[in-house]
Amino acid sequence: MTDLLWVLQRLDWIALVDIALVTVMFFGVLLLVRATQAVTLLRGLLILGVLSLVLGGTAQLPAFGLLMRTTLPALLVAVPVIFQPELRRALERLGRFNEVLVAPRRSETESMVRKLCDAVRRLVAQRHGALIVLERETGLQTLIETGIALDAVLTPELLVTLFMPGTPLHDGGVIIRQGRIAAAGCVLPLTNMPIEDVRLGLRHRAGIGVTEGTDAIALIVSEERGSVSIAHNGRLIRRLELERLESALIELLHPSSLRNSSLFQSIFRPR
Repeated sequence: MTDLLWVLQRLDWIALVDIALVTVMFFGVLLLVRATQAVTLLRGLLILGVLSLVLGGTAQLPAFGLLMRTTLPALLVAVPVIFQPELRRALERLGRFNEVLVAPRRSETESMVRKLCDAVRRLVAQRHGALIVLERETGLQTLIETGIALDAVLTPELLVTLFMPGTPLHDGGVIIRQGRIAAAGCVLPLTNMPIEDVRLGLRHRAGIGVTEGTDAIALIVSEERGSVSIAHNGRLIRRLELERLESALIELLHPSSLRNSSLFQSIFRPR
């Protein structure tokens, strides 16, 4: 308590400005990387730094403290190499800082979901397979760059056309970013986890794979069975009724109310 009073007594407007600037810088960095896959690595580095300060500084753990003191400098050198793609994209996003601050409203999310559901109904009726990935907090720019960039307005007609058999982009995945079609024909990672149903094809394996390392949501339409599945957090929700698709997507895109939802138990039931 005495130390706190001592610090408060020596605060002046210059110190407050200094603290505010440092806070804004850290906040800006977090905003820039929040939509990239660097978030997980950054979180790991922060946890490692806290552990080194808490445990390494104690006299009871001299070996651990020595290990941390010798490892952290190497990590600081490795960070720019590890984050090179993310740092480049963060600087690009800095020029579009208004996009970083704007979060989609629930009404915009519901409008996007209605368009997606309309397209899915048409695809199911025509027995056309589809793989649609919804980007969330974790950025999918690396995957977007494997396909054809579109940055097009999301419409059911365009989605149905992209997945029409015989078209150049129908085999890849479509990635939705901020309510727009960012790219089509994207190559998505396949899951390495064993799948019980051997009848599940590459679309389902790619849908699970893209959600294992990100918080994305994958929507899969089966060409053979005409069924609809949702992949989230490495889990696959199979044969989802079209009547429940819209409400399930909205609740997954707004996770704050998901655990209170009647769909929560059915959506995350064991595979």
